[in-house]
Order: sequence, then structure tokens, then C-alpha cells
Amino acid sequence: MSVKSRWDQYKEKNGGVTPLDFLNPNTQYVTKDFSDARFAICENCPSLIKITSQCRECGCFMKAKVKMQSANCPLGKW
Repeated sequence: MSVKSRWDQYKEKNGGVTPLDFLNPNTQYVTKDFSDARFAICENCPSLIKITSQCRECGCFMKAKVKMQSANCPLGKW
């Protein structure tokens, strides 16, 4: 049985991304239209903290997270 590292657990909880991915020059991003569509889903989600645009489930700032290609919603909404 393989035990996941705490870092792997953190990434899994956060939809496969971390804040460090913004510093990685190899990070791939989606188009503005695609990220806008993702964020529109977030805006209608009860887990979004509207004041900070932060997700209660993963703790991510969604205005940033929706831009990363490898990111996904912890609730499976996008």
C-alpha cells in the first residue's frame, strides 16, 4: 500500500494545483473565455466566499485557480 505524501495530499485537495504553479514557467493556462466560464460556475456555488473569491472546499483563490489548465474544482463542477 502506497501512502501519499502530505504535499500530494495537499495538491489533490486543491484540485491538482498549488500557489507555486504560478511561479512555474511550464504552467499552462486556459483562454480568458474558458477561465471566465469556470469562474461563472464558481460564482453560483455556495462554497464560494464572495468577498475574497475563495473556495471553502479547497481554500484556493478562484480568480487565479480558474486560469490554470491543470486545475479542477474540488466538487467536480468544472
